[in-house]
Amino acid sequence: MALNIPCLATRGTTGLSISHGPPNYTEVSAFTKDEQKNVKGMTFSPDGKYFAWISGAVVKISECNTWQVIATIQSPKVQAIKFSSLGTYLMTWEPFIVSKANPDGGPQLHILKSENGQLVKSFTQKRQADWEPQWSYDEKICGILINGEVFFYENANFDKHTYKVSVTKQGRFNISPGKLPSYYIAFNFPGTSGQPSFARLFEYGKFDKDQSLANKSFFQTDRIEFIWNNEGTSLLMLTSMDVDKTGASYYGKQSLHYLSIKGETAIVTLSNDESPIHAVKWSPKNTEFCVTYGFMPTKTTLFNLKCESIFEFGKKHRNSIYYNCHGNILLLGGFGNIGGNVELWDMKKRKLIAETIAPDSTLLHWSPDGEHFMTATTAPRLRMSNGFKIWHYTGTLLYERPWSKQEELWEVVWKNYPSNTYPEKSINYTAVEGITPSQPQASKEAYRPPSARGKTINFSLHDDDNNSKFGPPTKMPPSKAALKTKKKREAKKKAKKELEALNLPNIDENGVEIENLSIKPIKNTNKNQGAKKNDAKDADLTDDPEKNKKIRKIKSKLEQINKLKEQQTAGKRLEINQLEKLSTEVQLVKELKDLISC
Repeated sequence: MALNIPCLATRGTTGLSISHGPPNYTEVSAFTKDEQKNVKGMTFSPDGKYFAWISGAVVKISECNTWQVIATIQSPKVQAIKFSSLGTYLMTWEPFIVSKANPDGGPQLHILKSENGQLVKSFTQKRQADWEPQWSYDEKICGILINGEVFFYENANFDKHTYKVSVTKQGRFNISPGKLPSYYIAFNFPGTSGQPSFARLFEYGKFDKDQSLANKSFFQTDRIEFIWNNEGTSLLMLTSMDVDKTGASYYGKQSLHYLSIKGETAIVTLSNDESPIHAVKWSPKNTEFCVTYGFMPTKTTLFNLKCESIFEFGKKHRNSIYYNCHGNILLLGGFGNIGGNVELWDMKKRKLIAETIAPDSTLLHWSPDGEHFMTATTAPRLRMSNGFKIWHYTGTLLYERPWSKQEELWEVVWKNYPSNTYPEKSINYTAVEGITPSQPQASKEAYRPPSARGKTINFSLHDDDNNSKFGPPTKMPPSKAALKTKKKREAKKKAKKELEALNLPNIDENGVEIENLSIKPIKNTNKNQGAKKNDAKDADLTDDPEKNKKIRKIKSKLEQINKLKEQQTAGKRLEINQLEKLSTEVQLVKELKDLISC
C-alpha cells in the first residue's frame, strides 16, 4: 500500500528531494537527498519505474521501487533529459559547441539504456527546440528530426533508418500515442513565400502525398501545435501567427482544426474567430475536448468529436485547462496576471464542485490518484514566496510547504504510475477538512491614503483631468493602418446589422411554404432583467421558460446557418461539419414552427 501513496519530487537551491503526498507528506527516507545546488533538470519515466536528474556534471538514474541509484553518467554539459514511452531508454541533450580543437563539433544527443546507463547511439542535434526523439507507444518506432528531415528507425536499430521524410528546417512531426494496430504520424510542411503550409496525416510507411489520410492547408501560420487524444485516433491542430497582417487583432491570429485517422477534417468554430485561444485540452475520455478563448473575461466551451459545442462554462477570467487522469474532474484556472482563480467541475453531471483561489501559482499538476492537485510558486517566474501546496478536489487546502526567503524553488513534479493503479471514484461534493493558508489574501478594497481613511469622500478616478495645467491632450491624426482597420471594423458592423434584419426561408421539410417566421438575434444573458427585455422584443417567445430556451437555441443555430450560407455564396469552401450544419436548416425551421404554434 505504501508504494501506491503518491509522491512528488522538488528541486531548487536547496537541492533535490522526494516526499510523500497525501495523507502523510513525509520525506521518502529510502531516497538520498541530493544537496547539489545546481540540479538542472529531473523527470520520471512514463510508468514511474525510473527517476532521472541532472546533478551538476553527472546524470543519475534511480530505480523507484528501491530509490537506489542504478546508473551515473558523466555529462558535464547536459541541459535536457527525457525518457522513451516505455521508459526503456533515457535521452540526453547538450548544446552544440565548436572549438579550434574540434571545429566540426560532435554528437550531443545521446540515447542510453535506463537500466544501466549504457550508450546505445549518439546523434548531432544542433537545435534544442524539438530535440527529443519521438517513440511509438510500444517503442518499435522512433523518429528524430535533424536538419529539416525526419529519420525513422525500427526496433531500436539506429545503424540504419527505414524511412526519411523532408519537412524543411521549420517543419515538425508528431507520432500518435495510441495503442492501435497501425502507427500514425502528423507532419507540418511549412510553405515558401506565397505558398501555403500543409499539415498531413499519414499511416506509418505510407508517406507519399497521395497516400495521406487527411490534409489541411494554411496561409497565415507561423507554427502548428499537434494535440492528440490519448487513443491516438483524433488530432487537434492549433495554428498560430504572431502578427495579424490584416490588423484585425493585436494578439496575432489563431485557429483550431480537427483531423482523424479516418480522414475526417473540420474547423473548430469559435464564437469570435479573431479572439486569442488560451488553452486546448482533450478529455482522457477521448470523446470531447475543451477550449478557453476570447478576451477577458474568456469563454470556455466543450466540444464533441463532430466539433459541435455541447456545453458552455460561461464567461470568467480563465486561461488554463487541467483534466485529472480519469477525466471525471475538470479544473479551470486563471493564473498569471489574473489572480489564481480555480474552478472544479464534475464532468459527468456538468456541475460545479467548488471554487477556490491559488494566488501566485506558476505550476499546477494533478496527482496520479485523480483526487488531489498541486500548485506551486517557482523561480525564476516569481522569486518571492516560493513553495508548493496540495489541494483536494473540493477546493480544500490540505498541505503547504513554503521555502525560506533566501531559497528558490524551481520545479515540482508528481511521480507517474501505471494507468490502472488508482481507480476512478465517485465525486463527493462535501468539502473535506483542511488547513488555513499562511499566505495572506490580497485585499479587494480600493487603496485609501492615510488622510482619507475613516472619512466619507466621493471622488472619481479622473476628477482632475479637466483641471490639468497642461490642458487637454493634443489628438494626433490616425495613421493609414488605423484608418484601414477602422474601415474594416465598420464594414463588419454594417454586415452584422444587415444579417440581423434578414428573414429565413419559409419552407418545411417538404419544401412547402409556411407561415413567415421572423428570426431576430437574441442576446444570451444570465441576468433575469436582461432576459425579460429580450423576451419583450421577441414575439415568438411564450410564457414557458423551458420552451423559450429551446426557441432561443434553435434561432441561434439558424443564425449560424445564415452566416455559413453567406460564406458559401461568397465562394468560401466549407468543412464537412459546416455542410452538415447547413443540411439541418429545414428541420430546424419546422421545429421552431412547432414550438411557436403549440
